[in-house]
Amino acid sequence: MSAGVTFASLPPPPYYAVIFSSLRTPGDQGYEQMAARMVELAAQQPGFLGVESARSEDGFGITVSYWRSEEDIAAWRQHAEHRMAQEGGRTRWYEHFELRVARVERAWGRRRVEGRLPDA
Repeated sequence: MSAGVTFASLPPPPYYAVIFSSLRTPGDQGYEQMAARMVELAAQQPGFLGVESARSEDGFGITVSYWRSEEDIAAWRQHAEHRMAQEGGRTRWYEHFELRVARVERAWGRRRVEGRLPDA
């Protein structure tokens, strides 16, 4: 995945977060190409709002994708190319993974400006 840090630009809640935690198997085996393609493809799906992802050197990673509705999540889960990637994950890319879906009710954040975080 991208080496740069990016936060998803999201609308005000409510919306849904799909939290995918995983531990990779050794070696790439086409993973990076597939991961990039899945982000590209997800971004084209109705209801997709954004994605944030990080992976440590030991292979543990978390990807959070954001969606407008549970129906949009279900449609993405059934997308043919995404189904092929899911199968690759089960058979070669992941030692272990967990997937959680949550409804985001509140969200806030701060960006450092002129060397400090602004007051609320």
